[in-house]
Amino acid sequence: MATRPYETLTEAEWTQVDKIHDLLDDGDTESARRALDELLRRRPDHPDLRIEDATLKLDANQPSQALAALAGAERSADPARYFFLRAMAHHELSRFAEAEADALRALAVHPGDAAAHDLLSRSRDHMGDKEGAAEASEAASELDPENFPEPLELSDAEFDALVEKAIADLPDKVREKLDELPVLVQPLPSTEMLTEADPPLSPDLLGLFVGRHIFSQSHTAVPGAPGAIFLFRKNLLRACADADELAREIRVTVQHEVGHLMGLDEDELEDWGLG
Repeated sequence: MATRPYETLTEAEWTQVDKIHDLLDDGDTESARRALDELLRRRPDHPDLRIEDATLKLDANQPSQALAALAGAERSADPARYFFLRAMAHHELSRFAEAEADALRALAVHPGDAAAHDLLSRSRDHMGDKEGAAEASEAASELDPENFPEPLELSDAEFDALVEKAIADLPDKVREKLDELPVLVQPLPSTEMLTEADPPLSPDLLGLFVGRHIFSQSHTAVPGAPGAIFLFRKNLLRACADADELAREIRVTVQHEVGHLMGLDEDELEDWGLG
């Protein structure tokens, strides 16, 4: 069967696409979704609109649906963006080899895409390719130092000291609950941690509570710690611009994961001094 020739969107339709981008930049994803759905009703399966559909699905943390939306978008007007979005979806699904391959395809089309270099770095980090990750991170930083600065460098001892202070700063009644709960630092979340959830957790997450929250245990439960809190060093270092921001982010992450430990909702977090 012959493939239908590519037919670009009209000028008015591209204007609508630009408005969708503006809505996304403003954080108005619901309006962006409605506007795109209207375009898709008029031009179903158009490759450029499939690209926008995938973008919105990734924004909504739906990487599997984003991959499905990208099927048939190969002939879009922006192949670099097509490969970048597919790389993003693979990365969010912890398919790091596929993410690396598509990030490289995006960069073959558009070598100056700082975001693609950054994504390549993060995927390679999860693959254990430290040298390749550092090279891609450096390229992203050179192209766009404001949005993709080089990750902070901090010794293990300095990082651990910030974690200990974050724990020490918790309210007394919360610290009492942590007596038998380990707070563990590791470079990155394992693939097993990420893919145990459905949909998978983001590889870029900063912390994770693993186990049952303490208020779910009955009097017949086996004694012992309910689980562990993990902090992911490389992700935290990437997410922060300086040591002060890192200290705040570690404190917030510890508090957030303690909240999961205690099974608290947002209002209860405030009541316990964790908000």
